[in-house]
Amino acid sequence: MSRTLTLKRSGILRMALGGGGLLEADGEAREPRQPFLLRALKIFLVVALYWFTSITMVFLNKYLLDSPSLKLGAPLFVTFYQCLVTVLLCKGLSLGSGLCPGGERSPLALRFDLKVLRSILPLSMVFIGMITFNNLCLMHLGVAFYTVGRCLSTVFNVLLSYLLLKQTTSAYALLACGVILGGFCLGIDQEDAEGTLSWLGIFFGVLASLCVSLNAIYTKKVLPVVDNSVWRLTYYNNVNACFLFLPLLLLFGEIKTLYHFDKLTDVYFWGMMTIGGFMGFAIGYVTGLQIKVTSPLTHNISGTAKACAQTVLAVFHYEQTKSFLWWTSNMMVLGGSFFYTWVKGLEMKKTQDEPTIKSVAKGGESGV
Repeated sequence: MSRTLTLKRSGILRMALGGGGLLEADGEAREPRQPFLLRALKIFLVVALYWFTSITMVFLNKYLLDSPSLKLGAPLFVTFYQCLVTVLLCKGLSLGSGLCPGGERSPLALRFDLKVLRSILPLSMVFIGMITFNNLCLMHLGVAFYTVGRCLSTVFNVLLSYLLLKQTTSAYALLACGVILGGFCLGIDQEDAEGTLSWLGIFFGVLASLCVSLNAIYTKKVLPVVDNSVWRLTYYNNVNACFLFLPLLLLFGEIKTLYHFDKLTDVYFWGMMTIGGFMGFAIGYVTGLQIKVTSPLTHNISGTAKACAQTVLAVFHYEQTKSFLWWTSNMMVLGGSFFYTWVKGLEMKKTQDEPTIKSVAKGGESGV
C-alpha cells in the first residue's frame, strides 16, 4: 500500500513540475500528458469554436425563420434543408474517405442499410420533433428570450428518469429544477409585461424541451444498432428526417409557399440556407469535440455560459431594453442549470469513487 502511495505521489510531483506522465500502481507509465499551456490553449480554442458555431447557428436560423426582409414563412422547409445538407456532407466525407488507402475501415465510411434505417425510426421521429419545435420556438420568440423559452429540458430529464427508469433525484438537484421553473415563470411574466410574449413560442419551447429529453433516452437505446457510432447515427437519423419531412411539407402547405417565394432563385438566399445547414452539421461535431477535450460536466457548464453570452449579444444586437426582473429570470434559469450540472457532476464523481474506496479498504484489511 505504501509503495502505491509513493509511486502516485512521485508521479503527481513529476507531472506538476515537467508535464510528464503519471505512474500506475503497478509501476507502468500512463500516456504522457501535454504541457499545461498547450492543453489550456487547445481547450480554449475548442470552447471558442463551440461558442461561435452554436451562437452563429441561432442567429442565422432566426434570420432564416423570421426575418422581415426575407419573409420566407416556411420553418419546416428550413429544417428539412438543414437535414438534407447534413446527409450530403456525411455521404461526401464517406466517399472522400473511401478514396484513401484502407478507406473501407475508416470511421467515416458509411454503408446504407434499410434495416438499420427502420430500426432507428422511433428516434428519428423524436429527432424531427426536437429540431422542428426548436426552430418554431426560435421563430416565435426573440433570441434574447430563447434560452428561457426552452429551458425545461433539465426538468423533463428528472421527470422522465423517474417515470421511465424509476430513478430518484437528490434534494439539491430538485432545488435546482425549482430555480429553473421559477426563472421560467418569471421570464414569461416579464416578457408578457413588455408586450413581446408569444404563447405559441412558449408552447413550442416546452415541446422542444420534452423532445430534447426523449432524444437523449432514445439515442442511448438505439446506439447499439449502429455499433455505438454517433457518426452513423447522425447519417441515418437525417436520412429518415428527410423522408419524413416531405409529407409534412405538403400537409402544411409549405410547397405552395416556396412556389410563391420571390427569392427562390436568389443565390444569397441559398447561400445562407447552405451555411445554416453546414452549421447544423458542425454543431454535432464541435459538441463531441468539446466533450472529448474537456468533460461532459465542463461541456454543460460551457453551454450554460454560452447561453448567457448569447442572451446579452441578442439584447445588444437588437437594441432592446430589458427590466431588472427580466434579467433576473434569465439568471435564475442559467444559475439553476449550472447548479444542477454541478450537483450531478458531484454525484457521478461520488458514484465512481465508491468502488475505488471500497477496493482500497478491502486491500488494506487483507494486508496488501
